[in-house]
Amino acid sequence: MRYPKMKWLAPVAGAAMLALAFPASAADVELSFYYPVAVGGPITKIIDGYAADFEKDNPGIKIKAIYAGTYQDTLVKSLTAFKSGEPPDIAVLLSTDMFTLIDEDAVMPFDGLLKNEADKTWVKGFYPAFMGNSQTGGKTWGIPFQRSTIVMFWNKDAFKAAALDPEKAPDNWSQLVAAGQKLTKRDGNNTTQWGVQIPSTGFPYWLFQGLTTANNVKLMNDAGTETYFDKPAVIQALQYWVDLSRKEKIHPPGVVEWGTTPKDFFERKAAMIWTTTGNLTNVKANAPFPFGVAMLPAHNGRGSPTGGGNFYFFKKMSAEKSAAALKFVKWMTTPERAADWGIKTGYVAVRPDAWETPVMKKYVADFPPAAVARDQLKYAVAELSTHDNQRVTKALNDGLQAALNGTKTPEQAMKDAQQEAARILRPYKK
Repeated sequence: MRYPKMKWLAPVAGAAMLALAFPASAADVELSFYYPVAVGGPITKIIDGYAADFEKDNPGIKIKAIYAGTYQDTLVKSLTAFKSGEPPDIAVLLSTDMFTLIDEDAVMPFDGLLKNEADKTWVKGFYPAFMGNSQTGGKTWGIPFQRSTIVMFWNKDAFKAAALDPEKAPDNWSQLVAAGQKLTKRDGNNTTQWGVQIPSTGFPYWLFQGLTTANNVKLMNDAGTETYFDKPAVIQALQYWVDLSRKEKIHPPGVVEWGTTPKDFFERKAAMIWTTTGNLTNVKANAPFPFGVAMLPAHNGRGSPTGGGNFYFFKKMSAEKSAAALKFVKWMTTPERAADWGIKTGYVAVRPDAWETPVMKKYVADFPPAAVARDQLKYAVAELSTHDNQRVTKALNDGLQAALNGTKTPEQAMKDAQQEAARILRPYKK
């Protein structure tokens, strides 16, 4: 672009005239956006693409998308930046971080930004199961984005080889054990294929909730001030998990890595695995055999905890930035975008209307397993979330790993975890 000659103007006046004629990009609103990656696949590329598309649709708003590592890394970086006085404007953090973020006085509720009925209708349009970890005290603190439930994947070829119906997954705990016994392969003292694998690092408490939910027991109250780790039904669920390896010998002993579980599935080291539906696209792209996806096996009940991340708005944003941030989050959660995100990643599209879009209808028709996590939402419970959530969760995780490693009985592990959680939560009880 060529600028008109203005040699006759004084330097200062000339600069002012140019600024009026050609507004500087500094007038744009720039939003910093921290996000994590917790599943396989090209997540950063997808997010960068969305940011670029949003900027095209919304001239004057710039999105500075920053990959911040794991969920834990992203939380630490976000809170560190907040305490230094320069927080991100928007962050995707675990839905279970809600109480922690509120206690740190780091985030703002969305309610004050909802100016009209359309805004309020938008918030009401998310699956209720996802709002359990998004709202408290009558306020909305998080907006569902990359949300999930736990599902079970199975290798259909392995089922055929074990004389099991390749089109039918185990529907309950006893069926899981029976199938696992047929699927486990041994070469002398070496196990070449485990019947089932449930990871116990990364998010052990979450996978454990897949067992406690099936045993019809909750781990905490809605206010995030009490836990119930030592209830008999919780101990029974842990005993079942321990027995899969120590008694039934159909599950790897000790601690099983979250990050390598899909790889173990691809390499036929595990015939069935439990993991997030957020790994669906990863499995679809990389499994070298036909596979199935099922709801978690039932016992006294059925279901899974919800999981994954929400959008949060950090405090100290100007009114102008807050309005721009709301526009971005609404854009990211339109039915079309929620459908696209679900298809590209495997996360559950967070709104019922996303499943009514033509592209999602076609995807489900061509790939029915995509609807399993959605259908499981009717049985879903809120993910473990309390005040001082990281310390409470660590108490439970430590107990789970002690039981799985055999250093404590399930009963002692859960009693110790409950005692520690109760001590941590005592200041929050009113």
